[in-house]
Amino acid sequence: MTTEQSDAHGTTGGADRPERPDEGGAATAGATAGKDTPTEGTPPTDPWSAFGPAPDPVLTRPRRAVRAVGRFLVHEWTLATVASLVLAVLMTWPTLYYARYTLPQDYWDPSLQSWQMAWSGHILLTDPAQLWHSNTFFPDRWSFAFSDTLLGYAPAGMLGHGPQDALVRYNIMFVLAHGLATLGAYALARQLGAGRIGAAVAGVAYTYAPWLLAQAGHLHVISNGGIPLALAMLARGHGWSLRYGYRPQRRRAGWAFAGWLVAAWQLSLGFGIGLPFAYLLAAVVLVSAVIWFARRWVVGRVKHPFGVWLFLADALGGVIFAAVGALLAVTYFKVAELHPNAARTLAEVDIYSPPVSGFFTAPAESRIWGPLHEGARAVLPWHPEMTLLPGFVLYALAAGGLFFSVWRVRHRIFLLAGVLVTMALAMGTRLFDGRFTYVPLFEYLPGWNGLRTPGRLMLWTTLLLGLLAAGAVTAFCARVRELAAERVPSWPGPWLRLATLLPLLLVVVEGLNTTPHPVVPLQPAVMRTVDGPMLVLPSGQALDEPVMLWSTSRFQEMVNGGSGFTPHSQAQVRDVAVSFPDQLSVDYLRQIGVKTVVVLPGRLRGTPWEGILDRPADELGITREEVGDAVVYRL
Repeated sequence: MTTEQSDAHGTTGGADRPERPDEGGAATAGATAGKDTPTEGTPPTDPWSAFGPAPDPVLTRPRRAVRAVGRFLVHEWTLATVASLVLAVLMTWPTLYYARYTLPQDYWDPSLQSWQMAWSGHILLTDPAQLWHSNTFFPDRWSFAFSDTLLGYAPAGMLGHGPQDALVRYNIMFVLAHGLATLGAYALARQLGAGRIGAAVAGVAYTYAPWLLAQAGHLHVISNGGIPLALAMLARGHGWSLRYGYRPQRRRAGWAFAGWLVAAWQLSLGFGIGLPFAYLLAAVVLVSAVIWFARRWVVGRVKHPFGVWLFLADALGGVIFAAVGALLAVTYFKVAELHPNAARTLAEVDIYSPPVSGFFTAPAESRIWGPLHEGARAVLPWHPEMTLLPGFVLYALAAGGLFFSVWRVRHRIFLLAGVLVTMALAMGTRLFDGRFTYVPLFEYLPGWNGLRTPGRLMLWTTLLLGLLAAGAVTAFCARVRELAAERVPSWPGPWLRLATLLPLLLVVVEGLNTTPHPVVPLQPAVMRTVDGPMLVLPSGQALDEPVMLWSTSRFQEMVNGGSGFTPHSQAQVRDVAVSFPDQLSVDYLRQIGVKTVVVLPGRLRGTPWEGILDRPADELGITREEVGDAVVYRL
């Protein structure tokens, strides 16, 4: 039978009998498209091809919810967040174990910052208009702006009441700040194109660099995670990666806007860390605008580099960031106007400027290098701000990243240049007297003259070194996968797996600490009952900071307070009160509005007020009363 006869016979047969479902499609196809019929030597069509694939099972709503939760729990960012928090708890231990009684490093500046969070939360709930006029440094105004405020932590300050809750709050935020820093630097490295292990190295190195151990008592320095996180969000929103360049199809306006909000929150924690970050963002915006102008009007290749929505997100986000910065700056400029002695000088900067040896010296709190570097620290004039070792492991990984990396050569050069520039700035006036580095910024950039500790710019050096290290580790992991592909079976052996984790483990080990956790002095019972305005004696910078913490039960107005400078009015009160109780001191305290003087006998030893309780007060028109362990004079 010929092919044509077969076609005709098949067609006729199909018309003489009922068409079965499994044959109808084939019969029709044979009648209408003879060219598709198999010819001699061609294998016949699979008869089962007429059937469609089995339908996917319809999941019930609970099963869909379970599956979504499962995907969320194993997602990279969920695992990264959990790992960052767990590592933060372990690396800062026993901060949370003794959260109600101790503070990390010491109880001076941490007591001040515990009070700051409590005050901002309390006043925003009760009388927001009085935010900047705190209960301390009476009768001075704008006293909340006498130092970095940690205002971004105000929502946490709304929870709890009193000194013990303030301690718990501080310790929780201390641990969370470490977790956010790790997650933020990890996110930035991942967005720029690093692998998971390489990004983890960058995150851990940025958070637990040995030099930061000396800053454990400064929460406003430890709270730096918003910087890399905001940069990661902004890069993601603009579809930009260091490894893959600009990819317009990956632009996300929402991510860019979120990045600006995180940047504004970071700035609200304080200008000590936030001001250089603000100038960096301003420089990035300026450079981007110049590039856009060049491409749009000179080259003529790119008309809309960002798109309308991304442009609007940047515009609105930039306005919010600038508004937050301006509102904060107004208060600090007001303080500078009212208190000229608050201004920093180049002589102060010189005191805190580290030598080159500081970049290779670890603080005493470093478990690995602290004891070994004791001699090197002894020759530093102010070692808490001059021990700036980011880690020898980080140095080695970053050096390797200059020659073996997933980053392009020009990007490695840019990162190296950033490392050298930030190191030069961190030296303050030690490098050529700062004439070409720190001094021009100090004299011409608004607000920069408020930064007296240039060594803290090491934060940027650490971040850039971490990115160089991430490039090297990512390239190393890729090489390990290539070697594993040549194996039979093609799966990394245990030694290869361990080799990829070794850089991360070394960075973690180098970040181990011996940070002390001293017990905070208990709040005297009198602080829960006495009214203000008041003066607590003895008084001094370090002595007043725990008193600020004790005032969180009632937030009475008090002369006491500690900050980066001493207002003239407070210094005068302390001078006059040295002879208290006498007619001169009583009249002066009444004149400025003080109604109560509280003397704490247990703190008098070694102070100018050591003999205060032996002085008569009968003829001064004041009353003396013992309240618990304190003596209260009512004026």
